[in-house]
Amino acid sequence: MGVIEVGRLCVKVAGREAGRKCVVVRIIDKNFVEITGPKELTGVRRRRANVKHLVPLPVKIDISEGADDSEVLEALKATAIYEELAQARGGGGS
Repeated sequence: MGVIEVGRLCVKVAGREAGRKCVVVRIIDKNFVEITGPKELTGVRRRRANVKHLVPLPVKIDISEGADDSEVLEALKATAIYEELAQARGGGGS
């Protein structure tokens, strides 16, 4: 499909983390990717996810494939989306 790529911000639509935002850190195959929140920011832990359970957002951050959570967090801090993610995790806002 091509829209699911390393660094793409997505929303999980299935599972216990449904409705939370995550970042794709590695493409496993055509059906699965590795994602992270990171957990301290969005509550999504690093795990394998089916691409059918993700909805890609138009935001893409610049990270290397397989980046650790600290690298993902630093890349997110450089974007405007970081404040929105921090508010959603902290206060459960709108």
